[in-house]
Amino acid sequence: MSSQTDPGEEPTGASATGATRSPDAPARPSMDPEDVAPTPGNGTHRGTYMRGPVMLRGAKIPARTSDGSLLMEQDSVDWLHEDPWRVLRIQAEFIEGFGALAEVGPAISVFGSARTPRESPMWEAAQHIGAEIARAGRAVITGGGPGVMEAANKGAWEAGGTSVVLGIELPHEQGMNPWVNIGINFRYFFARKMMFVKYSRGFIVTPGGFGTMDELFEALTLVQTNKIDGFPIVMLGSEYWGGLLDWLRHTMGPAGMIRDADVALMSVVDDPDEAVALALDGIR
Repeated sequence: MSSQTDPGEEPTGASATGATRSPDAPARPSMDPEDVAPTPGNGTHRGTYMRGPVMLRGAKIPARTSDGSLLMEQDSVDWLHEDPWRVLRIQAEFIEGFGALAEVGPAISVFGSARTPRESPMWEAAQHIGAEIARAGRAVITGGGPGVMEAANKGAWEAGGTSVVLGIELPHEQGMNPWVNIGINFRYFFARKMMFVKYSRGFIVTPGGFGTMDELFEALTLVQTNKIDGFPIVMLGSEYWGGLLDWLRHTMGPAGMIRDADVALMSVVDDPDEAVALALDGIR
């Protein structure tokens, strides 16, 4: 960071963890018709082959058993790009996240734009929010990028608290900011969202774009549908969020798409300290 003090060496016990790679596995056998193992026939079905819970017939019957495939020499990494192995990557991301965050305790997530400049009052507000959450003995969780996320992580770090980052693999944004005690980088948005919801007991939402809106409405939908226990959803900046609230009240409401109680799930404030106090009510 060129305009901020370098946080220096990572404290003992801190880690920045990447998404776990898939377990090693052999290349899948060819499915060319001539490579299909001969089996006792049943007309054109050529018998039935059970691979675990999966039934295979005809040209889909493999030339090798699972044991044979396991022991064969690998000459390709094509298996890395196929959906069955992708499931293992997804599983690994959940395991990595649960393991890294299990001892963090109830936390507050701070959402907001990666594009918020450091000279912005909102950047300063987010840094103050991160520090106040840390001083209250709670962890701060962000998406790990620059802007508001960096500010909240920096505030928590400098206040001596736990600064958590749930990063995401993107082609066009910077990686994790440096103000991190625990960092996990995800391939999949849905695995990352699960970690936000599972380990947060309150959300503070600052002005942001599509990503911030996605996170906001994800939380609102889960609370509205009783998928999770209600927790505070606090939006900072009445001037920014006012138009959205008006639209919810005066367009979606009269159209019968939501109820007044749904809008009441959100609190809109302008004072960072009030935002922190409301968010912490979900823990106390």
